[in-house]
Amino acid sequence: MNLTHKSTLDTSASLDILDYQGASDWAIQHHYDVSNDFYKLWLDRTISYSCALWSEHESFESLESAQVRKLDYFVKQAQAKGANHVLEVGCGWGAMLKRLVEIYGVKQVTGLTLSQAQLDNIESFQHTGIQARLENWFNHCPNELYDSIISIEAFEAFVKPGLSQVEKVHAYHKFFQCCHQWLKPSGFLTLQTIAYGSMCAKEIKPLIINEIFPESDLPRFVEIAMAIEPLFEIVAIRNDRQDYVRTLKAWFKRLKANRTEAVCLIGEKRVIDYEQYLQHSIFGFASGAQNLLRITLRRIDKSSQS
Repeated sequence: MNLTHKSTLDTSASLDILDYQGASDWAIQHHYDVSNDFYKLWLDRTISYSCALWSEHESFESLESAQVRKLDYFVKQAQAKGANHVLEVGCGWGAMLKRLVEIYGVKQVTGLTLSQAQLDNIESFQHTGIQARLENWFNHCPNELYDSIISIEAFEAFVKPGLSQVEKVHAYHKFFQCCHQWLKPSGFLTLQTIAYGSMCAKEIKPLIINEIFPESDLPRFVEIAMAIEPLFEIVAIRNDRQDYVRTLKAWFKRLKANRTEAVCLIGEKRVIDYEQYLQHSIFGFASGAQNLLRITLRRIDKSSQS
């Protein structure tokens, strides 16, 4: 990395751990550390556990192609091709990290996760350009600036249920503040997040908030828009909720096809929980109760703010 950028990394703004409003390590591990083999049964070969980006006439059997298209979209939006160092906040099982270094020539990628199972999978790559950390974004202290930051469906875990809109915006602003400090001038931050559509928090099924995604809550777009001020500008935004309908249906079909093995891995009750969660989610996105936002943000530099 160009040494002229290292000296500009601002680490002066310390964050009090009492300010952290997101999901705990336990809550993340409750869902993602169920079993890597279980997730491999019904996700695609890249183990991408987020909404895919579908072309118009693709069948459910094209899930992997749609997931790779999603990865490529975010690399392009983040202008990460050939970068020196890219950060992924919420790196899952490493699909994006691997694609960045192997396909797009990124020299170094850093991924943050709170899931030991995900970390184990990434470490199995044994790639010198890939570094994954069992670390919360709130505690992340890089020693150099990133060219780009990508975060795909981690944002939903950045606040716990029950916060007021003011509290949520404050918590989200902390994240954007960190990203602003970590990025090179005019760097890009790309986000994918589920968001509230026509529904409100009290309408979420107890199964989802208690058994599937504890300690997590969705944003509204207006909360994101308020939280980025005056740090980032919105370059692009799209609502691809119908893509999530197709993704969820593909997952459900694959889980049903491998149900016997799934029960052997995690038990009958847990499989039923996942089946119900997938079905509830299909309805939520199809009806517009939930949205799927893909947002491209560009860092506003201090010289631009004056």
